[in-house]
Amino acid sequence: MRSAPRLKSVREEMEVSSSVANSRNGPVISARDLTRTYLLGEVEVRALRGVSFDIDQGGLLAVMGPSGSGKSTLMNLLGCLDAPDSGSYLLEGEEVGQLNDDQLARIRSRRIGFVFQTFNLLARTTARANCELPMLYAGVPNGERHERAERALELVGLGDRMEHHPNELSGGQQQRVAIARALVNDPAIILADEPTGNLDSKSGIEVMEILQGLNRNEGITVMLVTHDPFIARHTDRVLRLADGRIVADEEVHNPLVAGEAERPSDIGLEEEIA
Repeated sequence: MRSAPRLKSVREEMEVSSSVANSRNGPVISARDLTRTYLLGEVEVRALRGVSFDIDQGGLLAVMGPSGSGKSTLMNLLGCLDAPDSGSYLLEGEEVGQLNDDQLARIRSRRIGFVFQTFNLLARTTARANCELPMLYAGVPNGERHERAERALELVGLGDRMEHHPNELSGGQQQRVAIARALVNDPAIILADEPTGNLDSKSGIEVMEILQGLNRNEGITVMLVTHDPFIARHTDRVLRLADGRIVADEEVHNPLVAGEAERPSDIGLEEEIA
C-alpha cells in the first residue's frame, strides 16, 4: 500500500477547543439504547430498536446488514441529520440530543465529515472549490480555505487535479475529492455511506486504500456502511444490523491491506470476519 502524504501540517493549523481535544481520549461516539420510529401513512416502522455501541478514537468500523435493517437511519442519527426518539448519543463526550438546530448545524459542518455513495459534488465547480465548501460555511478565511483544500487533495493523491471539474474526473477520483472535502475541517469522525458502491472493483479498492491510509497514518476515525464483505474485511470491526437491532459486533481478524489482496469468494469472506 502506497504511503499517503501526511496531513499533520493541516491538522496542526486547525483550531480545536481544549474540551474537544481532551474528550478525544475517550470514545468518539457513545450510543445507548437509540430508537427511531417512522410513520409511513398509517404504518409504523421501527427503524432502530435500542442500538448501543461505542467507537473509540482511531477506529475503522464497517456497518453491514440487509436493506431495511436500519443502517441509513443509524448513519443519519450519528451524522446529526435526524434525532432519535429515545436514547443517548454522545459525540466526543457531548450529548447531541440536548443541542439546538444551530449547534447541530455547527457539529455537521465542523466535527463530522460525510462521504456519500453518489459523491455529491457541484458539477460546475473545481475539485478545490468543492473541497472549500465546508470551510466556507464554517467561516474559514479565504486564504486558509485554499491552503487546506490543496493539502487535503494532495493527501488523497489529487494534487494535479485541483482545477478539474467533476466531469473531467473518473468515478474513483470524484470519490477522492469527496473524501478530501470531508477532511478539511478536521472532523472527529468520517461517516461514509457506501463509499465504494458506485465504483468498479479497482476504483473501490483505491478509495478503500485512501480511507485505510487516513485511519492508519493519521489516526482518523472512520465508520462506513457497506454491503460488500470484501470491503468490510479491510476494517477492524463489523457491526451487523437486522430489523433495527445490532445482531453481531465482530472483530476482524487480520484485516486486509487495500491493494494487496485478491478478492476471494464472498462465502470465504463471511467466514473470515466471523
